[in-house]
Amino acid sequence: MNEFELIGKLTRSLPANKSLVTGAGDDCAVLDLGIPDRLVLFKTDAVVEGFHFTSETPPEKVGRKALGRCISDIAAMAGTPNSALITLALPRHYDLDYVEGIYAGLGELARKFDVSIAGGETTTNPERILISISLLGTVEREKCIFRSGALAGDAIFVTGELGGSISGKHLDFEPRLTEAHWLRDHFAIHSMIDLSDGLAGDLRHLLKASHVGSELMASAIPVSREAKLASKAESSAKPPLLAALTDGEDFELLFTIASKDAVPLLDGWKHQFPKVKLSCIGKVTAGEGINLRDKQGIRPLTAHGYVHLK
Repeated sequence: MNEFELIGKLTRSLPANKSLVTGAGDDCAVLDLGIPDRLVLFKTDAVVEGFHFTSETPPEKVGRKALGRCISDIAAMAGTPNSALITLALPRHYDLDYVEGIYAGLGELARKFDVSIAGGETTTNPERILISISLLGTVEREKCIFRSGALAGDAIFVTGELGGSISGKHLDFEPRLTEAHWLRDHFAIHSMIDLSDGLAGDLRHLLKASHVGSELMASAIPVSREAKLASKAESSAKPPLLAALTDGEDFELLFTIASKDAVPLLDGWKHQFPKVKLSCIGKVTAGEGINLRDKQGIRPLTAHGYVHLK
């Protein structure tokens, strides 16, 4: 049973109350706590030594990544992060300087995005460091963007470049919060998700939530320089396109918008974010699944993104 099968089984009959707008199945839980013009976003995420970072990773980057992952999910729903709680689990023989470095990196990113670190919990974990962050945010009631709004005929867009994040981006990524707010305020974005498990995996989550399919253009998928270099340097490395589809930890935004808005979006984006690439990579279709169009024609995409517990 993989990660998503387990999530489905465990969440099938979870209790809920009238405040829950959206629970498991989107980038954040969405709560209606009676604030007149706002919904509350609630996100939790964890990084584990040996899986998301190594013992050689600079501690400041570990802390930055731990919080950045949650901020990226808040961005994917067009929200604004507010306050975080930190659960820190340490082996008995830990390095105090390393732990202080984690908090230095975490604190630096929190200050950049005006996030309050409100407290947390410290406990013991055998052998390795684990950091779990719970983050609260808010979003205007009428501007929350869910995974479930994609419509047949929509254009599919992605920010930045994909693949090869293990070369460093998975530690140094910039949560696309500013970009998400601009999209929210200037266009009718139908659906959005952040890319943490790879384009092939996360697009499937969005399509499943929206009950639609898609067709991607292989030549339009923005493959990173790192993915291309890795393919040239190592015979065992993934082909660049496959890396862009499956590597994960890109932390870019994937979203859909009415096709009539595609050109105005691209024009406005170039003016507003000249250093951040924006690519139209395909379209939403009726039906199910992902089809890939390349020089050989159109075929079903069988590749998937990263999955825990598989």
